[in-house]
Formats: sequence, structure tokens, C-alpha cells
Amino acid sequence: MTGQYFFWFFDKVICVTSRRDMESAEDFRTGYAALVGAPNVGKSTLMNAVLKQKISIVTKKPQTTRHKIAGILSGGNYQIIFLDTPGLITPKYLLQEAMMKFASSALDDADVVLFLVDAEKAKSRGVEKSSVILERIPQAERKTIILVVNKIDCIGKDDVFPLIENFHKAFSFHEIMPISALNSSGTEELVSTIVSYLPKHPPLYPPDIISEAPEKFFVSEIIREKIFEQFSEEIPYSTAVDIVAFKERANKKHFISAEIFVERQSQKGILIGKSGAALKKVGELARAEIESFLDHPVFLELHVKVREKWRGSEAWLKRLGYGN
Repeated sequence: MTGQYFFWFFDKVICVTSRRDMESAEDFRTGYAALVGAPNVGKSTLMNAVLKQKISIVTKKPQTTRHKIAGILSGGNYQIIFLDTPGLITPKYLLQEAMMKFASSALDDADVVLFLVDAEKAKSRGVEKSSVILERIPQAERKTIILVVNKIDCIGKDDVFPLIENFHKAFSFHEIMPISALNSSGTEELVSTIVSYLPKHPPLYPPDIISEAPEKFFVSEIIREKIFEQFSEEIPYSTAVDIVAFKERANKKHFISAEIFVERQSQKGILIGKSGAALKKVGELARAEIESFLDHPVFLELHVKVREKWRGSEAWLKRLGYGN
């Protein structure tokens, strides 16, 4: 590595270390950047922040993200395809195994790996415990890894530099970038750093495309997000959403029909609620966000069905988009 590299913190330089030189702005660069880390470190929040548009659902609950979700950021001389991934865990059932396969697939595709850690947890638990998950990434040794220390707004400014120093001493990363994805602090510097490690290649997508996933996928994710927000304990994790009808109507409300699957009859009762009040609330919240996302009025109907042990069924996981 050559040249000068600057750590950024709220637009102020706080540390200098080595890095490779930025290439000429005339050289177009394109590549994949996988966001990986433990649950709830801010991967989805970061992708939404750099894209300046919400395409990954975000809740306070861990394991909200279940798929590999691509978000495409196009600049004047670059295109970064960000890959949001489920938080890395030890899987306990087939759905979680499928989630870890999505994460592994993203790592295989990646030109750059963004390994996210929670600054507040790293400060309290120590950098070794925060980064132990790296040992479970078999691709780590042959990948460019940028450590992204997220949520620096949750610790004191005087704590940031010592934390970075501890990570620098304990592990070998190509770069260490402190950011606050929630406040978009340091995200522009992170994007510039990612670009410097991408291969020279023409863009893979038109510049106005931000994701390759269909609209019905995002609609199902919005509904699932509202379930995560409105319910606790096992309900969100036992729930899957399948869009069975999506009819675009230029002069009328789009018609969307979704089936929500749970694993037990008791869960169905909780999700529907007394006189249907709980499900109605989910529908109202989801419809408002779907209309904002589609920029079109929507008629949304929701149906709750029981599919026992769907999280452990290969056939149902495949039907719901979690299988190969």
C-alpha cells in the first residue's frame, strides 16, 4: 500500500495511516461490496444511507434481513453493487441455514467485504469479541476487507481513536472506517474508499437502477417489516409473506394481495387480533409505506394462513424464495 489514508470522524481527520493511491477519475470502476457482520450492527441502515433510499427493511430486532439484497450506487466514475446480508449466526433450523447461504454467496461475489461492528458493543466487550465472527468467514483471507466501525455516535468522540487503534493492533484490515450510518457521517468517505479497491470495469447496470429485485419483493419486505415492528417474541420470526397478486392499474389503485404464513394456530390468532384489529394495523402501516415506495395508491389485502414448521421445510422455503 502507498500514499496517505485518512480516518474520518464527523468530517475531521483524526488519524493517518497508509493506503493505496486513488486511481484517476477517468478510470471507471465497478464491483460488489458485501456488507457482513453480526445481527443488528447496521448493515441495512448503511446500505439505505449510501443509496439515499430505503430498499432494505430496518427494525430494532436482530435477524430482520433474510435475503441477499442488492443495492446499486452509480457515480460519475464508478458503480458499487452493495449486497446486504443476514447477520451471521449459528443456524438452528433450515430457514437460518438458507440465510447463511445468502451471506456466503454474497461473500463469494464480493470484490470488497465491509465487515461491520457496533462501536458501542466493541467498546464494552472488547475488539476481539466483536471481531470473532471473522473466523467464520472462510473467504476472509482472500478478500479485501474494510472494517466499518458503525454507531460511533453512540460513544464519546474521545473513545473513537483508541477503539480504532485497538482494532488496528489486533487484526489486519485493508482499511478501518469509523461511521454513523444512522446519521450518514463518514459514508461518503467510505464510498470513496470502496471505489479505490474496485476493479476497472464498465458499469453492469444502467445508472438509474438502484436494485435488480422486483417491486413485489420489496412489497413483501415492507409487510414483514411492519410485523416485526408490531409484534414481539416468536411471531416475527415465525412469519413469512408471499405476494399472490400484484395488479398495476394506471387509473385506479394497484391491487395487492398477500398471504402471511405462521407456524401455529395460536400465532394466527395473535397476528389477526381481536376483531381483526392487529392485522388491520399491520395493513394500514404497510399500505402507507407501499404507496410511498410505489408512488401510487394501493388496495392491500392480507390473509393469514398456518403452515406448520414451514421454517424447517425445504419445499416451503423454496416456494417462499429462501431455497435454491
